[in-house]
This record gives sequence, structure tokens and C-alpha cells, in this order.
Amino acid sequence: MLLLENFVALFMESAPWLILGLTVAGIMKVLVPSQLLAEHLGGSGPGATVKAALFGAPLPLCSCGVIPAALGLRRSGASKAATTSFLISTPETGVDSISISYAMLGPFMAIIRPIAAISSAITAGLLVGKDQTAPSTAGQSDGDSCCNSASQLQQEPQSESSCCSQQQKQPGFMAQLGAGLRFTFIDLVKDISLWLVIGLGFAALIKTFVPAEFLVQWGHGWLAFVVMALVGVPMYICATASTPIAAGLLFSGVSPGATLVFMLVGPATNIATMALVKNELGRRTLVIYLASVVGVGFIFGYLTNYLAALWGMDFLAQAQHVHSMVNPLLTNGTSILLAGLMAYGLAAKFIGESVNT
Repeated sequence: MLLLENFVALFMESAPWLILGLTVAGIMKVLVPSQLLAEHLGGSGPGATVKAALFGAPLPLCSCGVIPAALGLRRSGASKAATTSFLISTPETGVDSISISYAMLGPFMAIIRPIAAISSAITAGLLVGKDQTAPSTAGQSDGDSCCNSASQLQQEPQSESSCCSQQQKQPGFMAQLGAGLRFTFIDLVKDISLWLVIGLGFAALIKTFVPAEFLVQWGHGWLAFVVMALVGVPMYICATASTPIAAGLLFSGVSPGATLVFMLVGPATNIATMALVKNELGRRTLVIYLASVVGVGFIFGYLTNYLAALWGMDFLAQAQHVHSMVNPLLTNGTSILLAGLMAYGLAAKFIGESVNT
């Protein structure tokens, strides 16, 4: 009974902020179309790498959704460096994960998390760009758009939706907004629902059964960073769903720095993403990718622990203050809405797939 109560409490605490994040994410999807990304990320210099990190950070794409997006950018002319930067910043953070971080971990973690994500993305992209000694031959030239890429023309016949044919009539803003909100509230929720339930369940289990003294024993220092990285690298989890797990770890004695390492490494590294990096960008890029995510994660983990100790931060008090800001009626309403969306998403994902097969 206590386990269920803790699960429901965690769910209701996160629901208003997650709904807010999904709403902003749907608007962001309209304001940042894929054509705009391809246009700005086609260069090979450091500017494209920085843009890729900044463009990717707020986008509502999880670990699985970023893969086709990154492939599309790469085959639309984005350089290896920009593609790598986009692949890291996009799943590590987003407007939805920032909002739930604010709700469950407090304002400091909601700020340091995207800063660390963007920093690791830029670091990896710059290292990949420096490592490149010749123009890419993986389907396009790094300095040209897809309109000037002969190899791209050979790989993909031009269609009305390609970047070379943009004369088609675009839908109105309200239609685009509706499509963006449908993507976040239906498609994105369907993708993250299972992992969000697992994350909340894990956090409730820790809160219910794991004594704080148990995790305090190994939850501090560099060893904790290594453990969190080893746990996060193979895990297939998005930034939003990793947050309740991180909250459970943090409030059970794991240091805030080690918690941050988990939230950075987990969403950015999984088998599917690493296979994409190796196949599309090369083995050396994969090594740089992993080293940057883990290395920058450790640096920001140390910085987080240092600042937390210096300023005497009480993360539990910060989170409780955020919860007190939300009207109970709003909490109940958004919880019901989120529960309905997740139930629909899970039913569509599993029942629909079983019917199709």
C-alpha cells in the first residue's frame, strides 16, 4: 500500500510540469521545422556544431526519436560534427525533461542539466570536427546543402518534399500547431509512457524500501560517477523517464553530481544510438562520442557536488517548494489527463502492435 501511495504521489508531482513541457514541446516542433535545421546545420565549421547543440537541446525527441531525425540531417548535408552534436544534446535534455526536472529535482538541477547537455554536445562535435582531415564521403559533402550534393542525388531521388523542391503549399499555422501537439501528446507520450512508468516505479521502490544509509555508502565520490555511467550507458531510456529514477537516487543518498551523470549518460547512450554513430559516422566518432558524454558528465558532476556543498543546497526542500507552487485542482486535472494519455499510448503501442502482427 505504501508503495502505491508513493507511486501516485510521484506521478501527481510530475504531471503538471510534464504536461507543460509537452505543450511547449509541441509549439517548439512548429517553430523549429526540419528544413530550418538542415539549412543551418549544413556547414562544417564550429558554428554549425554549436547551432546543432542549441537547436537540439529543446526539441521533444527521445532516445529513439532522435535517430531518424539525425539521419535526416546527415543526409540533408549536415556535417559529422553537427550530427554528433545534435545526437547528444537532443536526447539528453528538452523542454519536457527540463520541466519535470524542475518539478522533481528543483530549479538548480533543471538549470545545470541542459547546460551540461549542451556542453557535452559541443565538446563532442568540436572534437569530431577536429578529427576530420578530409571531406566526408558518407553520402554528402560537409560543406554543401543537399541541393549541391551529387552523391545525395544518387542515394535518394528528389521528391516534392526534398530541400530542392520547396514550392509546395505549406499548411497553416493552426494546422501545424495541431500536428505538433498531436506529436507530443500522442506519439511522444506513446514512446515514453512505458519508461516513465518504469522510472516512477523505480523511484517509488527506492523511496519505500531502500534505506538512505545503503546508498550513502557508495553514492559519493568518483566511484559513484563510474557506477552511474556503467548503469546509464547500456540503458535505453529517455531524458524525461530518467528523471524520476534520478529523483529516487538523489533523495536516497546518491550525490547530486552522480545523479546528474546518470541523467546525462543514460539518454544519450544506448545500443541503437551507438550502432547509428558507428555505421553512419565511423568508429572514431563513436569513441569521441562516448568519451565526451562520459567525460563532460563527470566534470559537471564534480561541479554540481562542489556547488551543492558550497551553497548548502537542500534539493528535497527545493522540490517541495516547487510542488507547493501548483494549485491542487491543477495537479489533479493534469494527473488525470496524463494518466489518460499514457493509458491510450500504452494501449496503442502494445494492443495495436499485437493486432498488426
